[in-house]
Parts: sequence; C-alpha cells; structure tokens
Amino acid sequence: MGVDSVLLAEPRGFCAGVDRAIEIVEQALTKFGPPIYVRHEIVHNNFVVDALKKKGAVFVEDLNEVPPGATLIFSAHGVSRSVQQEAQTRGFSIFDATCPLVTKVHVEVAKLHKEGYEFIMIGHKGHPEVEGTLGQINSGIHLVETVADVAGVKPSQTEYLAVVTQTTLSTDDTAEILAHVKKKFPSIRQPKQQDICYATQNRQDAVKLLSGQVDVVIVVGSPASSNSNRLRELAQRMGADSHMIDNASELQAHWFEKKPRVGLTAGASAPEVLVQEVVARLREMGAVSVRKMNGLQEHTKYPLPKGLRMPV
Repeated sequence: MGVDSVLLAEPRGFCAGVDRAIEIVEQALTKFGPPIYVRHEIVHNNFVVDALKKKGAVFVEDLNEVPPGATLIFSAHGVSRSVQQEAQTRGFSIFDATCPLVTKVHVEVAKLHKEGYEFIMIGHKGHPEVEGTLGQINSGIHLVETVADVAGVKPSQTEYLAVVTQTTLSTDDTAEILAHVKKKFPSIRQPKQQDICYATQNRQDAVKLLSGQVDVVIVVGSPASSNSNRLRELAQRMGADSHMIDNASELQAHWFEKKPRVGLTAGASAPEVLVQEVVARLREMGAVSVRKMNGLQEHTKYPLPKGLRMPV
C-alpha cells in the first residue's frame, strides 16, 4: 500500500526575507544587466541559485573574484564588518540583501558592544549567518552550539553579558540551551523579542501540528538550509518518519510502504513550484486526496533597498 493522502503544512516555503533577497538579485539584473555578483548563495536553495545563475548572477565566496566597478549583492544571511569594509574599499556598487531580522541582531550586537557587553551566541559554527554576526565585532562573542558548550564559556566579566541567537534554529533546542545559559549566568541580558525569526517559528509550529496527523513528513529544502534541516528533525522528534528532499526526483517509493498519510512542508528558502512538483509526483504514486492544513497567513513584506525600488 502506497500514498493515499497528502496534507500540506501552512505556512510553508518562502518567507519575506527570502522573497526580498531574490527580488533584489532579479531587479539588479533587470536594471544593470548581467553579470551581477552575489557574495555566497543568495539563499540556501539549489533550484533558486541555479535559476539566478541562468539569468546572469555570479555567486562568489571571495571578493577577489569580483571585478572592479561590478555590482555586488550581500546574501540574505548577512556579512561581517570586514567583508562590508573590503567591498566598500574596492568600490563595488553594493546592495545588501541581508534579512532585516538578521540585521536586527547585528545592530543589537554593535550597540551593546559599545556599552561594554560581551555576548553568548547560540548558533551553528560555520553557518554564514553566524559568521556574519560573529564578525560584527572583533572579540567578545562566545559561540555555543550545544548544552555541553555552555560549561566552557568563560567571559572576561559577567556584569555586562547578553545572549543572541541565529535566526533559523530549532526553538525547542534553543530554549534548552538558553535555560543552561541563564542558569550559569542568571543576570544575562536577553533580546526584547527572541532572535529566532517569525517564519522559522511559524513553520516549526505548523510541522508540530502536521506530524501528529500523518505517517511520513517530507520537507522540501536544500542540504545547506538550516531552517529546512530543523523542520525534518522536528517532525522526526514528533514521531513521524521524515525525509528532506531537494526536489520531487528524490522521493523514494519505499518511504510510503504501509505509511499512506503524507505531510508536506518546505523550508523558508524553497519555492512553491518545487512543492507542487512533489504533490504531482505523490499523485502519481497514488495520492487521491491533497488538502491544506488550516494555518497562519503571513503578510510580512520588506522594502527593497534604495536604487532598486520600482516606481509605484
């Protein structure tokens, strides 16, 4: 027995920060013509990156790869101060596609650093968002990835200590690490609003609801996407088998043997066209019912940078 029904998570897929980042690259290509250079993948999705490459976007990790006078876009994950300064020094025409919620964390770090604060950052080492946040100041940020890491944190003082987090983490894992941070440093300052973004939170909440109603959860997302990986882990933790796929071609028939009820969601950087291709493939595999969960409707929209805004 294979697939019988598909339940679509709501909300799923693109968030406002991803929408804005992709639109910045597309508008820059339209306005200035290719090539447009982008530092790091604009968002962590292979389909999106490949589509923009075909239109003339060139993705680089090192600014040495960008010719003088070129147009350069910073990815949605944000960059360190040193990358910003180097790009300005080289005289590129720069547009910043950093998600405004990541920028909020950067602003908080810079402001409190001036007041003498040190920081504990909860996040994944090596992730470009984390690298960007760590690079907002020269020293005084202690990165923790796990509860065990908290024990090793030794700030130079504890009177001025604040906590920040990567925006795409698991809310449950972060809460557990944060509890240990607060136990060790009871007077630590927390952000007024938690750093984990609204879209990450909403997609995780939807997966919690979804997982209890299905046998298998499929998450559409690319391997490098932090928030997509967290959705797959969360579904597993909630008791549903879960698999993350880049696109419909990766679906495996044996995943659905004696598991006819399929839940489907997508990370914040995965476009809806990929979800619909998965739905079409699941119909081919026998799904007769496809329906949407009741869920939150998101209406957040972020403006484009000056110089790229379209006339009203």
